[in-house]
Amino acid sequence: MKYLGIDYGLSHIGLAISDGYLAEPHSQLPNLSDEQSAEYLAKLCQEEGVGKVIVGISESKMAERTNDFIATLKAHVKIPVLLTDETLSSQEALQKLIQAGAKRKKRQSKTHQTAAAIILQNWLESE
Repeated sequence: MKYLGIDYGLSHIGLAISDGYLAEPHSQLPNLSDEQSAEYLAKLCQEEGVGKVIVGISESKMAERTNDFIATLKAHVKIPVLLTDETLSSQEALQKLIQAGAKRKKRQSKTHQTAAAIILQNWLESE
């Protein structure tokens, strides 16, 4: 089964895909609206054969916005949408990109999808 990991943000959404063993960064898309993002993700899940969606959520002020997005996403996909803790995933992603020698511009464009891969990998390892 394939899994889709999501790092939800106000301006960008990071995506990662896994075959069940290793999570790989997939892409980062602009968050135009929850509705548009959910429609895109439903199509992506169908095209990629995704069986479960894993969304990172934290106990910050973003939790309410993330929960609103999750409700919209659940209305568009007919597969399980699960939540997992994403605490410090963005900071960890940034550190990994810095250690890899990524320039500032590349770090900005890759942080969310790298965070999504970290979120998804952590979830896979906990299952």
